[in-house]
Amino acid sequence: MRAAYIEGPGSAADIRFGDLPAPRPGPTDVLVDVIATTVNPVDTFVRSGAFPTPLPLPFVVGRDLVGRVAEAGPGAAGLRAGDLVWCNSLGYDGRQGSAAEQAVVPAARLYRLPVGVDPGEAVTVLHPAATAYLALFVHGRLRPGETVLVAGGAGNVGTALVALAATAGARVVVTASTADHDHCRRNGAAVTLDYRAPDLADRLRAACPDGVDVYLDTAGRNELEWVVDLLALRGRVVVLAGGAHRPALPVAELYRNDRSVVGFVISHATVPELAEAARTVNRLLTAGRLAARGTVELPLSEMGEAHRMLEAGELRGRRVVVRP
Repeated sequence: MRAAYIEGPGSAADIRFGDLPAPRPGPTDVLVDVIATTVNPVDTFVRSGAFPTPLPLPFVVGRDLVGRVAEAGPGAAGLRAGDLVWCNSLGYDGRQGSAAEQAVVPAARLYRLPVGVDPGEAVTVLHPAATAYLALFVHGRLRPGETVLVAGGAGNVGTALVALAATAGARVVVTASTADHDHCRRNGAAVTLDYRAPDLADRLRAACPDGVDVYLDTAGRNELEWVVDLLALRGRVVVLAGGAHRPALPVAELYRNDRSVVGFVISHATVPELAEAARTVNRLLTAGRLAARGTVELPLSEMGEAHRMLEAGELRGRRVVVRP
């Protein structure tokens, strides 16, 4: 079986491509023939060792896949050979990754791909959309009618955040480059502001006179010193990026207004939480509400190049589709 793998934490150049023994499913696992996979920032963190997790070596990189069931264990009820399925939680906590011709997936982490959805299109949005769902509804506790502020609303996760929040009946305010404002408005944003405006804080206060209920910064700048002051009573900040940042925390403002700051990384999501997110992801895929802004197609042998392009910032909102 051909795969993209590493023999220890390292750089994108350390990703190898070659033959590995074909994986075998356990009683509650499913063997999947991979149709498409991709690369996410978290894949680079795991590969480099920046996000420590058990790595069975040689370690196949990647977390997302769309594929067809090749074989299902006796404890994988309801799945049979030929079914189109997807997963977005491989490559972590001792699980081998998705960048291979075949992958073993625990049945509880596998979901059916809706009829008519293109596998290559789907694989680009599985991770961003599930991240957005869990950030908004599990950790952000978003309710209809609330105001959501998405800093970086035109990126992969930002686009999913805007779509999910707008679909849920929230009022969505976005900061983004002016070139991306039309995209954000088409996606459901009610207000778009230039993130580089020197008076951005004042503009946000004017746009959110009753305060912000849920704030999410996809760029990871996490400027909590002034952001917390934008929050409504019981407003929430969900930290979902920027692991290297150490912003000052305005404790007094949090205390006096029942405001909160919570960290979230999808790698720690539980199986039931991932399944909950998957139901919404499938619904939006069926409705055509989730799509990458652009794609780059690469063969599996170029997975190292995919990691390099992502880390170098060369994708610029596009998503890589890797086809074994």
